[in-house]
Amino acid sequence: MSEKTIAEWKGGMEFDVELQGHHFTIDADEKVGGSNKGPRPKSLLLSALAGCTGMDVVYFLRKMRMEWDTFHLEVKGELTGEYPKVFKDIMIRYVFAGDNLDAGKIEKAVKMSQTKYCGVTAMLEKTAKINYEIVLNK
Repeated sequence: MSEKTIAEWKGGMEFDVELQGHHFTIDADEKVGGSNKGPRPKSLLLSALAGCTGMDVVYFLRKMRMEWDTFHLEVKGELTGEYPKVFKDIMIRYVFAGDNLDAGKIEKAVKMSQTKYCGVTAMLEKTAKINYEIVLNK
């Protein structure tokens, strides 16, 4: 299986990106010639990580028949100081709220995602230390 994306330059540092039939804009900060019309490519890696592990966790918790009211992820990455600047430390916060939360099931779902199923985690952990925490009803 292969994946393909097309990035078409629109001027300045802006690109229109097509991926799986969807379009979005990436751009650079104004201080390096961009117009701030979209997110930075490197930061999108953090969004990809959140989406990948988040979808895993939802899938596993549904299979375990655990319900929740709200769920969101917060992902923060720290970059190295030298070029090429890459993520060296990443922290993922899994934040759940609900009346019937089962901490054991949530921990199991997160661990399965982080240790076996999330391909974005597998790629990023080649350069970064990835930690996580689970927050319930805060």
